[in-house]
Amino acid sequence: MSDGKKPGFFQRLFGIDGDKPKPAEPTPPAKKEPPTDTPKRKPPGTDPAKTEPPKDRPATDEPPERKRPPKTVAAKPKRPAKPKGPPPAGPHPAPAAEPDIGAKPKPAPSPKASPPPAGPATAPGGKPPEELPPAERKKEKPKASAEPKRSWFDQLRHGLARTSNALSDNLASALIKRKLDEDTLDRLEEVLIKADLGVAMAGRIRAAIARGRYDRGLDPDAVRDVLAAEIARVLEPVAEAFPLSGARPHVFLVVGVNGTGKTTTTAKMAHQFKRQGLNVMLAAADTFRAAAIDQLKVWGGRVGAEIVAKEAGSDPAGVAYEAFERARAGNVDVLLIDTAGRLQNKSDLMAELAKIVRVLKKLDASAPHGVILVLDATTGQNALNQVEIFKEIAGVTGIVVTKLDGTARGGILVAIAERFKLPINAIGIGEGLDDLKPFDAQDFARAIAGAKSENEAAA
Repeated sequence: MSDGKKPGFFQRLFGIDGDKPKPAEPTPPAKKEPPTDTPKRKPPGTDPAKTEPPKDRPATDEPPERKRPPKTVAAKPKRPAKPKGPPPAGPHPAPAAEPDIGAKPKPAPSPKASPPPAGPATAPGGKPPEELPPAERKKEKPKASAEPKRSWFDQLRHGLARTSNALSDNLASALIKRKLDEDTLDRLEEVLIKADLGVAMAGRIRAAIARGRYDRGLDPDAVRDVLAAEIARVLEPVAEAFPLSGARPHVFLVVGVNGTGKTTTTAKMAHQFKRQGLNVMLAAADTFRAAAIDQLKVWGGRVGAEIVAKEAGSDPAGVAYEAFERARAGNVDVLLIDTAGRLQNKSDLMAELAKIVRVLKKLDASAPHGVILVLDATTGQNALNQVEIFKEIAGVTGIVVTKLDGTARGGILVAIAERFKLPINAIGIGEGLDDLKPFDAQDFARAIAGAKSENEAAA
């Protein structure tokens, strides 16, 4: 500028005099920059980019002034490229390296921007109150529960369907003639005997049908009505609910062959008494089978009844004695004692039951107050033999017939009533706690005969 030459465009832009470059000022920053670039640039692996800036920029004046403008220039391309991040920084490695160091606080808001996705995450969190399908499903459940609102007769008819259908089919095949004659009566009697109603009962029904319909037109509905009436006539005298005396506790011995549902029936009886508001206790005196003890514990928990049990192999009479003492001390209303049922060794079973009775009588001379025999309807005629044996061994006072819903041989109940005249306290038509019902002679007779209920007939 001393020669009188005017500075050029680039000289004015960068503030260079040409002849006088002022080397003293740029040298200090040049020394400070290399150490800052080299350690910070090595981790990302941009060593070639670092070697290039010193070659491209020989002058020491340019680096300090170029650093400031690239900050704004580098920030502009990076802001639109926020979603992609690293890709746009590729074209200018040298200037981008420096603003990255100084711009670390600036990209910090970009992770802060990540919370917005958390915002929509809360939106589904707010959906549960709007999601009413589960609530609607709960409303649909009562609709399904409306199905079990059948009357007791409908449940009984459904449970005895196998017996009733088998009897009805055989009756239909026997009543093929238009008029009732001796041949038809013989076939009818044979059908009734095969239905396990018993010979005596079959003869009585034959005589009743012959009196009313002989030599007249056959009406299947009329035959079913006569059949139901004769069955009810036999069953009504023996239909009796579980009797309860004034003794506290009232003790029931529950006996029967293993496999008849004896332990389950004991728990269902407890459920019935609990529903009557009585305090019930269970005693697991079938100590020969560990499974029976465990089963009664499970049922006792479901029913909500206290249970007295010992390890397998314990003395059954000892269990009964302890249960009676605890029941008396705890003001228990009903004590149900589940016993063994090993008929293969009749003498041992008889001795075991006799010992239980002797022990109970030491505490109460009138105990036990009831001996309930549990019979499996699927055993058919063999049930008659069981009644005979347990009547002799334990002095049976009442009968419960189970599994009537799983057999076509429900007529055995009629044969038992006809022969032994023992009270029939309840029948089982299912596996649920509420499927043990008090025995009703009229309903049972009409259901097994396939006749209409009294209400249906009146309508």
